Amino acid sequence: MARTSLTREEVLIAAGSLVRQHGPAALTMRGLATELGTAVTSIYWHVGNRESLLDALVERTVAELGEIRPHGRTPAARVLSVARALRRELRARPHLIAMVHERGLTDRMFLPAQQALVHEVHAAGLRGARAAQAVRAIQFQVVGHVLIERNRERAPVQRPAEEELWDPGTAEQDPALARALAGAVDQDRLFTDSVRALVAGLLPGDPDRSLRGADRAAPEDPKGLDSTAG
Repeated sequence: MARTSLTREEVLIAAGSLVRQHGPAALTMRGLATELGTAVTSIYWHVGNRESLLDALVERTVAELGEIRPHGRTPAARVLSVARALRRELRARPHLIAMVHERGLTDRMFLPAQQALVHEVHAAGLRGARAAQAVRAIQFQVVGHVLIERNRERAPVQRPAEEELWDPGTAEQDPALARALAGAVDQDRLFTDSVRALVAGLLPGDPDRSLRGADRAAPEDPKGLDSTAG
């Protein structure tokens, strides 16, 4: 039996879930109607045609990336929290992010995260071109790391693999280094370490110390969005 009541929000949630899992090509009005247990005409009534639906999903994605909020006791710790949250949000919705990019809305999507970073680098004492450079360096670090992660995940099986390529000979007689490079990559740790090092070089004072303290005192927010919402 078809559903007698349906909201636009429910349609967008279901459509977004389909795109996240299978990509935009898997999103059809008939398939979405089946997923929601309603008639195709009901989908059209709430969101218009498929292009209108995709536009609404893009706007929703842009809005969700705008909900990132920093947390932590120091500017450096809050910068790290923004970077972590942005990485997580980008990784959670690659197909939707690609749709945002295709529609020329990438800069608008990143603006709220950039503004959050601006506030924190200002709080750390940076102004003008130095502040702008810090904001861009952190943003590019996050986006670049996410792209590398995605490429590694989608890459075909490597032959020879890293564990076959690294030995004491190729690692300049450093067996511990060879073992580490031959092992699996801890992406979360690598990301955190790289952002911490970047922030330590960008912000005045000793942000690295405050970041270590923040990591011990407050584990990463599981939502990456402080107490609100990538």
